[in-house]
Amino acid sequence: MSHPTPPQNKTAADPAAPDVVKPSNFLRQIIESDLEKGTYASRHWGGSPGDAAHHAAGPLDPAKIRTRFPPEPNGYLHVGHAKSICLNFGLARDYGGVCHLRFDDTNPEKEDTEYVDSIIDSVKWLGFDWSQPGNTLPYQASDYFDFMYRAAEYLIEADYAYVDEQTPDEMRANRGDFGKPGMDSPYRNRTPAENLERFRQMAQGLHEDGAMVLRAKIDMASPNINMRDPAIYRIKHAEHHNTGNKWCIYPMYTFAHPIEDALEQITHSICTLEFEDQRPFYDWLMDRLSETVTLSDGRVIGGLLAQPAPHQYEFARLNLTYVITSKRKLAALVNENKVNGWDDPRMPTIVGLRRRGYTPAALQAFAERIGVTKSDSWIDYSTLEGCLREDLELKAHRGFAVLNPVKLVLTNWDELMGAGHLEPCTQPALPHPPDGVEAHTRHFTIGKEVWIEREDFCEVPPKGFKRLFPGNKVRLKGGYVIECTGCTKDADGKITEVLATVVPDTKSGTPGSDSVKVKAAITWVGVNDGVNAEVRLYDRLFLDAQPDAGGKDYLEILNPNSLKVITAIVEPSLANAAAGQNFQFERHGYFVADRVDHVQGSKPVFNLAVGLRDSWGK
Repeated sequence: MSHPTPPQNKTAADPAAPDVVKPSNFLRQIIESDLEKGTYASRHWGGSPGDAAHHAAGPLDPAKIRTRFPPEPNGYLHVGHAKSICLNFGLARDYGGVCHLRFDDTNPEKEDTEYVDSIIDSVKWLGFDWSQPGNTLPYQASDYFDFMYRAAEYLIEADYAYVDEQTPDEMRANRGDFGKPGMDSPYRNRTPAENLERFRQMAQGLHEDGAMVLRAKIDMASPNINMRDPAIYRIKHAEHHNTGNKWCIYPMYTFAHPIEDALEQITHSICTLEFEDQRPFYDWLMDRLSETVTLSDGRVIGGLLAQPAPHQYEFARLNLTYVITSKRKLAALVNENKVNGWDDPRMPTIVGLRRRGYTPAALQAFAERIGVTKSDSWIDYSTLEGCLREDLELKAHRGFAVLNPVKLVLTNWDELMGAGHLEPCTQPALPHPPDGVEAHTRHFTIGKEVWIEREDFCEVPPKGFKRLFPGNKVRLKGGYVIECTGCTKDADGKITEVLATVVPDTKSGTPGSDSVKVKAAITWVGVNDGVNAEVRLYDRLFLDAQPDAGGKDYLEILNPNSLKVITAIVEPSLANAAAGQNFQFERHGYFVADRVDHVQGSKPVFNLAVGLRDSWGK
């Protein structure tokens, strides 16, 4: 799979890489320190996820580090996930490691294969691959349910877990708060044998949803509320998209996630700051499941997970202005028809950004540019737009498009050129093609009538206006110098045609064409070969830079002008664009042929990706 690769700095994995300084990323310092100390050099890899014995039987792990991107398949990925994808896959790439794609599918009621397929497609589109020797498929947490159940039974036998039959309200009340310690459950001191029997009843489907939970036995007086005997298994009679009806109990995320990391031999488990308070439980669970315990009957149990254990690191999540990333709120926008689906180009979803015209290289550059920190901050949306402009500047073919057309009539054309004559014109597809990129040429014609932008004519021009007004000369870009002679109007005074004459011997690219000096060149499309196109002018979805902060109703601050649909006239090369192809409409901005509605040659539809400059700048 080909994909854009950002510049890399020298690392322990690739000392010959170009010496390019990267933005601040404390995770790189941690990884480089671990590599230097050999923290994970003794790890073995059994060729697939597994317990301690499975990995011990394998060779030394060929991957210097292992990271993972673990989305829950309960919705479409958004720009914040794109940052996480680029971060985890990028670190693995740069340090001789492997990044796993893993579906955290432990909640059967909210997950669906539709989201699984979309996530796979998004990761691949961004330019990353999780394949490794012996495995080309993503991992699934649900494939580890058997081990998780085994781990839960071990915790019960070792007296590290118990079945609690309090009601949810009783558990909540007895948990305490930040100023008051929790109270022990009346079921906390059951014997391991009693707890094991009740847990097995849970697994056999003998109890109703919510009747009881399995809790870790830690410390109800802990100042960290997350350590006050957290629930690790609950009853949920629901069909799972992967395991069907095999299970009626499901592990809690905070229990499942560390186990998934350990089975996959993850070295650096990277997540956002809201999981920082969960790290003590992560470490507690790793310690319990890797140690051995001698029971009163002399049996030695445990040693389920390999050492060294994974370690969790947290970074600040992406806060992007004019954007919301809550799956619940994004779903509301879709379900309440505020947008036209998950791939609406105004949505911050990866499918929406892709349809808007964003490129993998732009999103990778954005993730690299904003860096990785431990402190929350807001990133201005213009940073993301700037990355797209930079990527498309040297890649996007140019084209003429008239978005607000008025007809320009060249009144002396027939006299100079002959009635009905069409003069061929050319322009470069890329003004400055990068090395190794073929220089393509666009072809179109000019005749007696052409379309121009209505704002390029002013009957009584303001000071500094350099385009068409009576008596002024401009160049039709790639064509001739013309002199404006006036206009015609309808009964309401609206201008219906602009009138001008051609200045002879001034066609671009011909000898003497620059003998007539003008102060402006304007874009145009010939009436003869111009093609009508639907153009969707997208803007930011919200008027407020922080639409869901401070208790605001984000549905009340939607931008009423976030989408304007117009009929424009485009040159022939644009009408023949392939769906998903990016262009620069000269003077207007960067556009993309819509991936869904555009039909090459017969129904051109273009979406505005980003303007040539930041129109929201302060």
